[in-house]
Amino acid sequence: MAAVAANPAAAAEDPEPQREAVPDLESQRRQIKNGESGQERPLLAGESWFLVEQHWYKQWEVYVQGGDQDSSTFPGCINNAKLFEDQVNWCLKKGLVEGEDYVLLPAAGWHCLVSWYGLEYGQPPIERKVIELRGIYKVEVYPVELLLVRPSDTSTPHTAQFSQTDSIDLVLRTAREQFLVSPQEETRLWVRNAQGSFNRVYDTRVTVLDAALKSGQLVVMETRSKDGTWPSAQAHTMNKASKEDEDFQGQPGICGLTNLGNTCFMNSALQCLSNVPQLTEYFLKNRYLEELNFCNPLGMKGEIAEAYADLVKQAWSGHHRSIVPQMFKTKVGHFASQFLGYQQHDSQELLSFLLDGLHEDLNRVKKKEYVELCDAAGRPDQEVAQEAWQNHKRRNDSVIVDTFHGLFKSTLVCPDCGNVSVTFDPFCYLSVPLPVSHKRVMEVFFISMDPRRKPEQHRLVVPKKGKISDLCVALAKHTGVSPERMMVADVFSHRFYKIYQLEESLTTILDRDDIFVYEVSGRSAVCETMREDVILPIYLRERAQSRDYNSSYYGLILFGHPLLVSVPRDRLSWDSLYHILLYRLSRYVTKPSSDDEDDGDEKDMEDKDNIPKPGHVAGGSSQDPGPEHAGPSSGVAGGSRVPVDNLPGPSHWPQRARRKHLFTLQTVNSNGTSDRTNFSEDTHAQPYIALDWEPEMKKRYYNEVEAEGYVKHDCVGYVLKKAPVRLRECIELFTTMETLEKENPWFCPSCKQHQLATKKLDLWKLPETLIIHLKRFSYSKFSREKLDTLVEFPIRDLDFSEFVIKPQNESAPELYKYDLIAVSNHYGGLRDGHYTTFACNKDSGQWHYFDDSSVSPVTENQIESKAAYVLFYQRQDVARRRQTQPGLSDPPAPSACGSPPNSEFMDVN
Repeated sequence: MAAVAANPAAAAEDPEPQREAVPDLESQRRQIKNGESGQERPLLAGESWFLVEQHWYKQWEVYVQGGDQDSSTFPGCINNAKLFEDQVNWCLKKGLVEGEDYVLLPAAGWHCLVSWYGLEYGQPPIERKVIELRGIYKVEVYPVELLLVRPSDTSTPHTAQFSQTDSIDLVLRTAREQFLVSPQEETRLWVRNAQGSFNRVYDTRVTVLDAALKSGQLVVMETRSKDGTWPSAQAHTMNKASKEDEDFQGQPGICGLTNLGNTCFMNSALQCLSNVPQLTEYFLKNRYLEELNFCNPLGMKGEIAEAYADLVKQAWSGHHRSIVPQMFKTKVGHFASQFLGYQQHDSQELLSFLLDGLHEDLNRVKKKEYVELCDAAGRPDQEVAQEAWQNHKRRNDSVIVDTFHGLFKSTLVCPDCGNVSVTFDPFCYLSVPLPVSHKRVMEVFFISMDPRRKPEQHRLVVPKKGKISDLCVALAKHTGVSPERMMVADVFSHRFYKIYQLEESLTTILDRDDIFVYEVSGRSAVCETMREDVILPIYLRERAQSRDYNSSYYGLILFGHPLLVSVPRDRLSWDSLYHILLYRLSRYVTKPSSDDEDDGDEKDMEDKDNIPKPGHVAGGSSQDPGPEHAGPSSGVAGGSRVPVDNLPGPSHWPQRARRKHLFTLQTVNSNGTSDRTNFSEDTHAQPYIALDWEPEMKKRYYNEVEAEGYVKHDCVGYVLKKAPVRLRECIELFTTMETLEKENPWFCPSCKQHQLATKKLDLWKLPETLIIHLKRFSYSKFSREKLDTLVEFPIRDLDFSEFVIKPQNESAPELYKYDLIAVSNHYGGLRDGHYTTFACNKDSGQWHYFDDSSVSPVTENQIESKAAYVLFYQRQDVARRRQTQPGLSDPPAPSACGSPPNSEFMDVN
């Protein structure tokens, strides 16, 4: 009920009733008091009751009880003047009390009295509604008086009265009528609260009481601008449109989205979704307003749907070259914390969240009922599929379900008891795997035992799930060195991060790891008395001035590449080891001249007490020599080609000769930073040896440029050619039977155990718009990679008829054929990348390339690329149905996606 007090006199009833129909006084009394139209009848919600001034009503009672129609007690016309504050606005006085100031009569009784006695000229009838509040019925004598204004003029409000049970929609319609808003314009309401700020009224289906509106509150009706923006939102966004932009008129939908900082993934998903014709028209025609679900506990209170609607209306207004999706980004981050901030994300993950959010915000099912999922249990597929779809629709019914949801059949077979479980499950998009190569390209550095040969870089093709031994076999083909004479290590920060065993999996090696393969002697012991070689890990360290306050402390810094050196067991002395290492370093370490030897011998004789013994560093202490960079310690005994059970500890090695050395030798741990001064606890542990250089000696005899030099083998130029795959192959792979992984077993209801069952997915029902997600990103325990395989997909006539197992309607082949309408692209790798979009405009049929705020027309032959990540296909019958609907623009000609002059097109490949 909305009672408008602008012109109350116009609502006054005829003061001259036709008196010839007046019944006798007793009949009047019974009719007003006790009849169906009498005041004793029960209240019914929604009924109209009228106020009658108490004094007049008492006079009427005296008159009818007297029984004399010519009596002087005749009450005259109904006069409610004492109930009004004034006779201009006809506002009801405050604090009136029923039975003292007025009586209430139902509508029928009121109309009878007016027809018998008339109403004082100019007075409006005081009509009030019966409302139900918490099970109690009462006449709402004092409705809520709201002050309706426009944002441009808040100083001259228009007063309107509303019942507490009236909907906010009635308030909105009253405001639209008052301010003469055309039906095509979109409006919304804001209410000023006690603090003076304005709150948005989202749900127009709630009542005035539920919205907590009070008399005297200011209600502002806002109208959406022609460019799709709301005036209230312009103050909160960065849209600073120039005069030129305000007058801009372009093709609707050809509008960029500003990158807010790593939000290209969001922009790409939004552009794809914005170019789904039926979904965009749903928002542009405001059909979403009737279906906003504000009470869905799984939804976002309608806020995601409204934020998306704002974006669509702006992008398709034709008045923007680009828009800033700041409000949408804020809403997404509010409801999905993983998208807070400005980190890079996956466009498909954002798309999945957005589709789910839009579905729940627009779900027509207000109260979801419990639905028990049933297995097929031998029933026909048609029956089970129909039951599954009906159950799905009982809980999920929205424009997203209408547009994007399909149904596939899932078949699980227990390998033990043979139990078959068949279920039909809905899907919103298809995540299809790419046929991947079982080969892998790895880059390694080969370090020969010949010191004259520089390290060689090799590019090897190895089995993706192979072992370290497979890598050695592949490298042997390039080097001629037997695989038995190779050791593989991961080098990080000048130390061995890990030394691999031959049986370890190649999946533990990441593409970014620096892998070195060392040639070793390969001689192993047949019996203990025979000669054998020991493989020693060698680190290079340089003595540096310590930052510690203790002046007796010297820091040692690792440098260069570590080595794995084969040493004959019978030459395990410090002096022999020194000459072996000097030989291995001879390519970039210069041997001292005879003069240097003489100078050194004299100096050594003077400082003979300072010559280090095993386990000590000259001039140093036994404490940790420097900061450690933690990494997994890898013992070499297991990776050695010889057993080390009989290898004497360094404390038993022969004493080093006291003569001039370029460097000193020191036993260290696997990190190369801590001294190993006590070997009594583990005499079988194989030591790591550090070559410690004085800065002056290193500068004089160590050639850093030569040490870092390497050569590239011819195989480095080899590129593993990846043959393109067709989209059809990906879909075939999606529907191929597979065995469940150990991490995801299936509980068989028959044998009551978790089983690695076989699983097969088949397509049963396809949606109007089919989203195909190409699974380019592969993650495992040890590896992450992006597959940049070229997937060939058709622009038109993608035929799914051979993949749909539901009995088909042969007379309607367009039910299984799809045309491409949008593509989300990802350029780059795992750590960084950029998302863009190709999309076909629903009005012009022209393809465009959306790169954040930049939009350019493209030709169809530019769409297919290795960057294609998410594909949007529209069913052909939907496109034809749109073209035949009234009110839509003329359908584009088939050649609309053809090539305009080449100068207008950009090369995105």
